[in-house]
Amino acid sequence: MVTLAEVAQHAGVSASTVSYVLSGKRSISASTRQRVEQSIRELGYHPNAGARALAGKRSNIIALMIPLRTDMYVPVMMEIAIAVATTARTHGYDVLLLTGEEGPDAVRRVTGSGLADAMILMDVELEDERLPLLRETDQPCVLIGLPADTTGLTCVDLDWTATGALCVEHLAQLGHRDVAVIGEAPAVYERHTGFAERTLDGLRSGARERALRLLHRPCEGGYDAMALTLARIFDERPGTTGFVVQNESAVEPLLALLRQQGRAVPEDVSVVAICPDQVAVQASVRLTSVAIPAQEMGRRAVEHLVAKLGGRGSDEVVLLAPGLTVRTSSGPAPAAS
Repeated sequence: MVTLAEVAQHAGVSASTVSYVLSGKRSISASTRQRVEQSIRELGYHPNAGARALAGKRSNIIALMIPLRTDMYVPVMMEIAIAVATTARTHGYDVLLLTGEEGPDAVRRVTGSGLADAMILMDVELEDERLPLLRETDQPCVLIGLPADTTGLTCVDLDWTATGALCVEHLAQLGHRDVAVIGEAPAVYERHTGFAERTLDGLRSGARERALRLLHRPCEGGYDAMALTLARIFDERPGTTGFVVQNESAVEPLLALLRQQGRAVPEDVSVVAICPDQVAVQASVRLTSVAIPAQEMGRRAVEHLVAKLGGRGSDEVVLLAPGLTVRTSSGPAPAAS
């Protein structure tokens, strides 16, 4: 087995420097850290977790709380989780994945057991029940998501409010006046999940600024649910010519139903989606979309957490600016008949 001393000799540093790189207890220059990490990889060094915990009271494990719910788009959640795991590994940390819907109990379990050195929380609600416990503990934590009150918290997220406003702005510039929003499943809004609520706020404020009429309808996704939702929209607003979709499972059913009704995209109806690029480009009509920067969110969350573990981080809110990519699903509003 490769020893810590052998890693230090290979990297041309002291054994204590290798230890500091692994533990994050002291600030190490980027060049030295890279040299040590390269030696660790080349030699295949694996620190003993039990010895680490006894010596430094560190497990070198990050707990990732990612409740896997049926009403959420799991591929995006897992893309974030993979980014968290791969980034954590480059800093010498492993990831403990907690997928249950345990809420505060999961936070108590991690903080009380010493299972992990730090936590990353996902699926954040505006009034999340886990937050009071996080504010009471000394254990470093980062949220991938934005609650209503961010005091004493570090949060990384896409700027969902700006995302909603950007979608409305694009359709308004194309001359659309009646826009329908096909949202997430109703349960997502019932939980007041942060990303969905903030997107809706951005859509509504953008519509008010541009004097657009906006209709929001949650949707379970799937063909049957989409058919009912679309029928309701055209019954209430027959002049609807623009759609914003924030529900990956509703994208293809919507496009299929529009075709069946003889509504051409984008000649008769424009569609803008908030979804991963892969969903947008593989749809039956290439979708104008705002991408979800899943990998960037995961990477930044870990980097902020590692900084906190090293005593260098501070509480802050990091919002990633949205970008809209125009493809073939959006075009000028049809002339009024």
